[in-house]
Amino acid sequence: MVKIKNIIFVLLIALTAIFFVFNNEISGWLKLLIQQNNFYSSINTHSLVSGLFVGDIMLSRGVAYQIEKNNDLYYPFEQIKDFLSKNDFIFANLESPIVDGQKIKSNEMFFRTDEKLAPILKEMSFSIFSLANNHILNFGEKGLLNTFKILNENKIIFVGAGENFETAHQFKTIERNDIKFAFLAYAEKYFAQEAKENEPGVALMNLEQLKNDIEKARQKADFVIVSMHAGEEYKDYPSSSQINFAHHAIDAGADLVIGHHPHVIEPIEKYKNGYIFYSLGNFIFDQMWSNETRESIALRIIFTPHTIKTIQIYPILIENYSQPKIINSKNNPSEFKRIVSKLNLADNKFVIIDQ
Repeated sequence: MVKIKNIIFVLLIALTAIFFVFNNEISGWLKLLIQQNNFYSSINTHSLVSGLFVGDIMLSRGVAYQIEKNNDLYYPFEQIKDFLSKNDFIFANLESPIVDGQKIKSNEMFFRTDEKLAPILKEMSFSIFSLANNHILNFGEKGLLNTFKILNENKIIFVGAGENFETAHQFKTIERNDIKFAFLAYAEKYFAQEAKENEPGVALMNLEQLKNDIEKARQKADFVIVSMHAGEEYKDYPSSSQINFAHHAIDAGADLVIGHHPHVIEPIEKYKNGYIFYSLGNFIFDQMWSNETRESIALRIIFTPHTIKTIQIYPILIENYSQPKIINSKNNPSEFKRIVSKLNLADNKFVIIDQ
């Protein structure tokens, strides 16, 4: 049966290649198909893990208006749900507390997520959220503690915030196919109330504490992933604080640093043996007032037990004040080119997905 499948696969590639040769081009999807077949035929797929990393998720304000207007709790995920379902885990930044309350007006800068949306997030396959951000305490300690409660009830892991300092800095683990991943998350100083010995809050960026936290996580996991909520809003390049923190994280033993907060895409850096994504941009947000705030990238990272095998980068554009949509060079060539031009792909593990 396997041999027949391989023969059919080879014939399909041959026929498709002949077609495109006569047209003097090889399509992006054919390149990806060949690459993936070569990759998976040389690896035991039972030892692989596919992790998806996306940007800021804000289900409040204009996004909440679209959900209500369309009478559809699934509305923000309409164009992305199939993509979300095809991963072993998904990590994102949740840019608001989960707590019921008043409607948030379009000109307001504090957010909240309706509690009824938590089961939808679970259904959409979100596995773990960073809560270390500047909006998670918009409804005070009560809103923060309610967020912990609702996420726990829906069996969604969270990191970067806690009922006290120790729990806010506690790494959280996910295990898939016998590969263990440890997550840590931090917000820049002054972004939010810091968790203290007996007070709830978030984990703030501190280089000495970062080193201690990573050392503990490294002992229990095959990969350590650090989330960083930092930088300046709407800037397309990282601040010195972002760069310094990210480099220290890799030096301390992290494999990946995933950045949020600027609301726009910032560059990628290969630093020593680690990878830094300074900002993935918005994922679900209502900032339709510029191309930059509508643009995003999603990372599908393929892990083997001991290394990162490939990093697939999916360009995304937000539509309808809420809906992320994967774009390519055919359905939106100008935006696709804009997004790709912002990325520094100085490593052969990076693959831009154009399909």
